Amino acid sequence: MATRLARKLPSSFSAFSSSPITKLTSGISPPSMSHGGPGLRCASSSSSSSTTTTGSNSSSSKREKKITDRLSAVIDAVNDRKLPTELRGQRNKVRSETDIINVVEQRIWHSMEEGQFENLAGKGKPLNLNTNPHADPAEDTLYRILSKNGCAPEWVELNKEIRNKVFEWRVALKKAWTSKCNGNDEEKWIERCESLKKQLRDINDKVFRYNLIVPFGRQMFGLKWEKEVARLEE
Repeated sequence: MATRLARKLPSSFSAFSSSPITKLTSGISPPSMSHGGPGLRCASSSSSSSTTTTGSNSSSSKREKKITDRLSAVIDAVNDRKLPTELRGQRNKVRSETDIINVVEQRIWHSMEEGQFENLAGKGKPLNLNTNPHADPAEDTLYRILSKNGCAPEWVELNKEIRNKVFEWRVALKKAWTSKCNGNDEEKWIERCESLKKQLRDINDKVFRYNLIVPFGRQMFGLKWEKEVARLEE
């Protein structure tokens, strides 16, 4: 039996070698690594994409630089228009506001020498202070109504009240300090200090409220106990 199988094996092997699968596998060759192979094709495609990216970046940077140059040119033109005609186109020579002020003063002197201020309307007449051309029309009307009725805006009245309170408080502090320096009881000085500090807090509260309602630029500082006492010690 074994001998028969051994005799049949070569024929089976030959049949297997001549089968269609063997023919198909024998026809398959390994991937070529020649000049036009897939590996080099990928490398060439990646290099071309990197070149395209670099080109797009350079074009975008050029576009941004062009826009920046245009904006800077517009800003320079606007700043140049703000200058007097004598200094236009010479912004590099303008070092400070003093140069502009000098040009304005020269214009005023030239106008005075030419007599342009001689025949002004209202010359020699009192100024009309019933209206404020720099104030809002609604506020100006309100202020005139208050003035005719003998009243003033709240912040004006509060300003007067604060100044009177500060004056009275400083007089009281000076009296207490003089009494202390004359050798009076220390306990009275401490009691007066507590009372004066309470009044100082009330004054500072009014100052805080005043600063909230007063027009811009008219704010005032509050009082500080240490600073007021240091003034008396000097």
